[in-house]
Amino acid sequence: MRSDGNTKTRESAVIRAKAHSPFLREAIEQLPDVAETFLGIGTSAAIDVALSKVAPEVEVELRRRRYALALAVALGDLSGEIELEQVTTLLSDFADSAIDRALAQAIEERVPGAGAAGFAVIAMGKLGSGELNYSSDVDLLFLFDPAMLAKRDRDDAGESAVRIGRRVIELLQRRTSDGYVARVDLRLRPSPEVTPIVLPVDAAISHYESSAAPWERAAFIRARACAADKKLGERFLEAIRPFVWRRSLDFGVIEDVRQISARIRDHFAQGAKIGPGYDLKRGRGGIREIEFFVQIQQMIHGGRDMSVRNRATLDALAALVETGRMDEKSASVLSEAYRLLRTIEHRVQMVEDAQTHMLPAVPEALENVAHLHGLDSGSALLRLLEPHVEAAGSLFDSLSPEGDDRLSNDPNLLASELKGLGFTEPELATRHVAAWRSGKARSLRSPAAQQAFEAMLPGLLQAIASGADPAHALNRLSDIVERLSSGINLFRLLGARPNLARLLAKILAHAPTLADQLARRPELLEGLFDASSFEMPPPAEELADQLTAAMHGHPYDVALDRVRRLVNERRFALGVQLIDRHRDPLEVAFGYARVAEGAVRALASAACREFEESHGSFAAGELLILGLGRLGGCALTHASDLDIIYLHTAPEGSVSDGAKPLGPNDYFNRLASRVTAALSVPTAAGPLYDVDIRLRPEGAKGMLVVSLEAFERYQRDEAWTWEHMALCRARPVFGSHEGRAQVQGVIDAILRRPRDIAQVSRDAAKMRTDMEHHKPAKSALDVKLGPGGLVDLEFAVHVLQLTRHVGLDPRLDVALSELEADSLLNSNIVDAQKLLTRMLVLMRLVAPDDVKPTAETWQLVAEACGAGSWDALLAGHDAARQSVAELWDSIKREGEQ
Repeated sequence: MRSDGNTKTRESAVIRAKAHSPFLREAIEQLPDVAETFLGIGTSAAIDVALSKVAPEVEVELRRRRYALALAVALGDLSGEIELEQVTTLLSDFADSAIDRALAQAIEERVPGAGAAGFAVIAMGKLGSGELNYSSDVDLLFLFDPAMLAKRDRDDAGESAVRIGRRVIELLQRRTSDGYVARVDLRLRPSPEVTPIVLPVDAAISHYESSAAPWERAAFIRARACAADKKLGERFLEAIRPFVWRRSLDFGVIEDVRQISARIRDHFAQGAKIGPGYDLKRGRGGIREIEFFVQIQQMIHGGRDMSVRNRATLDALAALVETGRMDEKSASVLSEAYRLLRTIEHRVQMVEDAQTHMLPAVPEALENVAHLHGLDSGSALLRLLEPHVEAAGSLFDSLSPEGDDRLSNDPNLLASELKGLGFTEPELATRHVAAWRSGKARSLRSPAAQQAFEAMLPGLLQAIASGADPAHALNRLSDIVERLSSGINLFRLLGARPNLARLLAKILAHAPTLADQLARRPELLEGLFDASSFEMPPPAEELADQLTAAMHGHPYDVALDRVRRLVNERRFALGVQLIDRHRDPLEVAFGYARVAEGAVRALASAACREFEESHGSFAAGELLILGLGRLGGCALTHASDLDIIYLHTAPEGSVSDGAKPLGPNDYFNRLASRVTAALSVPTAAGPLYDVDIRLRPEGAKGMLVVSLEAFERYQRDEAWTWEHMALCRARPVFGSHEGRAQVQGVIDAILRRPRDIAQVSRDAAKMRTDMEHHKPAKSALDVKLGPGGLVDLEFAVHVLQLTRHVGLDPRLDVALSELEADSLLNSNIVDAQKLLTRMLVLMRLVAPDDVKPTAETWQLVAEACGAGSWDALLAGHDAARQSVAELWDSIKREGEQ
């Protein structure tokens, strides 16, 4: 047999075990085969010997294996041949198998020949995460399904389940001459003081769906089905998943866990601080606080990010770093502290195989533990632990700052405090605070909401006071507070994350559209919790896949709501990036377009699947969607409609293959109506997009959907010049690769047709004049419809595209660059388009409808557009529109020749 490891380190481990652990010394004497195998070959072989112990009775065999495994693992641990993760995995795997065998034995004794169907064991705590202690309880939850559980003919299922559960406990934890297998703790079940030890699975699900306490969520982060009927256990865990992993962030859990930790510290005050008698598990900076810290981060992020749902603490830390949810330094501090604390905890337990987590208070006993670990003295052990404990404790303390910084109830003191926060005229803020404290707002009627509001108020008011227009922001904040039905989660979120309070202050001061959205859906702010919210949306195809995955397994109406929430979160985050000047407005416009195209693809696919369930599909035909306008040009604003045309490729006279077959016209017109509704009809998740389908052949008089062949014929023989101009920004956004390529081929052929320059220019000029009459500019700052605005620019570009066949790209910036390269326009036009587009994107957000922005908001617009001041931006704006006007005039003159 091959020897692994170093003989000297193994000999040292055996010497220390004999000298400093009565339990291990006795085990070495009673199990010489395990000890000798360890010395001669190594830990792995010793473990194999331990797990090969047999006995005629299950109860005896399990105890002998546990005793032998405890020796083999301890020696491997002391020698350094196996690391902490291997130690805990070995102990956890054995516990799983022992529980499974004990349950099989209990059922066999009660109902011979019956299997374990209908009885599930959920491992929680350290067994659930595969991190079992050297001498630990196993935290279990016993569940049964009355319809499946094997029982005697006249037995009640519940009574039978309890008897089985009691027998399992006896088989595992009763001490005999061979020892014990594991101590069983069932106190993590709902209301353990009144409920039976085995619960009906449906009753347990009901508890966690309706009345479980917030702290119980943390317990289930590490839960898994570990024995017996694992399918039943997994069904239970899947059912309560929404309780554990909430998509809506709940920062109240931070305070809940902190209060639990504070109570633990108080209860174990004698072991709270590092020193003799320190509690490695419950003390400040101990194992439990590290676990709580990690679990809080998981509960905050895990509802939205499945990759951080790891059960094991060290795995979870690695995942949090990898996903950017935690910085590497903090994770490294916690990982090192956790490994050391768990290792020393094992040393303490090895001495007498005792379920203890305390460093000995007696100096001689502390020295003994230190020597077992290979250190010279107890003081050396304390010095080794202290920096790790202090670092972990400081991190846990940082979750919620100590102290009460809430604003005074005394009006005079309040005014002084508000002045200290930065309000130059605190009277208005004082009146707002008094109104909020009156309890009239529905969102502030519960004590918990009031407490959360008061806790976050100083930080938010400080952010508002330092902002551009405090009075304006306070008024908007009042609107949100009054409209909220329940504000507790929003208030807790703002209290826990000052950076979000700063962002909210900016939103309140500058973006009424975003503030209104927050009032309807305060959880939108949660999407800004981490840096990933400020990344650009992925490509439309990738985003569509993500949205489709979010819809999977849900009824059609629920699936649509889920997409709306996700899409609106993306749009909201892009709007905040504008307000926070995090990204160029041109990039944000592109981001808005990506999100819209992703939504079109995902929702159209969902509508198709749902429609096909009744009506089938066409073997040689599909729905195609053509994006036009800003959607086609990949440059949307926050308020943009989606201009689309529906087409299909099914042969005339064909019929769908479903239970309710339809011909192409009926099929695709009804399907397109469903797609339009999916994109535009408001639901509980709010509105999504307004869809404009008036650019289809023959406009409102025409059919909603026409065949691609009919579309090509219409564009070739009947379409007006303005319809071909619209095609300059057309782009297929939904359909198979082949179908989209067909559409693109039709568009390219139409756009490249020979044309009379003068006629096209005259037609464009007439259409622009008609448009001015029906849709005049709203103000001198209407950068879209005003003279020299973006519509004039688009008309000029489309005339050049159609008549010169240059720059035939639906993206206006790309088309302009190609036209400039061909000397068909000046470079100042490219700059003008960028400036006017930036202004449009921003102003659609900060000045919707009749809203009059403040001077501070105009300054934000100026800076986001690259100007030092509003006056400087106006000068650039005037010059840009003058350049566009000159270009448009030159195009119109071509029509006069």
